[in-house]
Amino acid sequence: MSKKQILIVDDKFSVTRLVSEYLESKGFDTLEARDGKQALTEARIHHPDLILLDIMMPHMNGFEFIRTFRKESNAPIILLTAKIEETEKVFGLGLGADDYITKPFSMAELVARIDAVLRRSGKIDDPNQILEFEDIKLFPERFEVRKKGDEIDLTPTEFQLLRIMAESPGRVFTRKQLLRKIQGESFEILEKTINVHIRNLRVKIEDDPSNPRYIQTVFGIGYRFNDGVTQ
Repeated sequence: MSKKQILIVDDKFSVTRLVSEYLESKGFDTLEARDGKQALTEARIHHPDLILLDIMMPHMNGFEFIRTFRKESNAPIILLTAKIEETEKVFGLGLGADDYITKPFSMAELVARIDAVLRRSGKIDDPNQILEFEDIKLFPERFEVRKKGDEIDLTPTEFQLLRIMAESPGRVFTRKQLLRKIQGESFEILEKTINVHIRNLRVKIEDDPSNPRYIQTVFGIGYRFNDGVTQ
């Protein structure tokens, strides 16, 4: 399998160098850019498999980059965010980013996020992937979920919702984003039915569905998966 190429976009040289060196040690190829304009040039020439994108940059910030880049490419984007408001993170995701990670972040978490986004985008096929959280285990390739060793019977939609959120623990998904990831741009079910699927999913995997441990509501926005670490 060929190396995946990651474009790292940040106006701080120390950040791009550190991230680049670590990713290359993990088998990735990397490119670097200092602002959105330079990133557009690099992306158009090299067509990276994934882009790590800072938001606050000179000349062209991260949001402006996404607006332009999404007209040209569907390559996945992970936002590298400072301690900004949740609404700004959701705004970036709404523009077309695929995930975000908040600075300062661990390199191990960054690589895990990169792998998860690449898998979702179809750029990595890992038949042995297992997502494990306390007493919950997901086997995406087998469409199987186990709680405390016992298999849980989920519908295809329930399973996809759980997988999407569990692959990005802590990330807030709007109902529209969950619909788009499940069905693409042609919505055959109404946005509000996501609430029904979430309620049914909680009944099946939560010890106390009225006080969920894993699938948490972010009021006014949507839902997120709590891995026991992310709060």
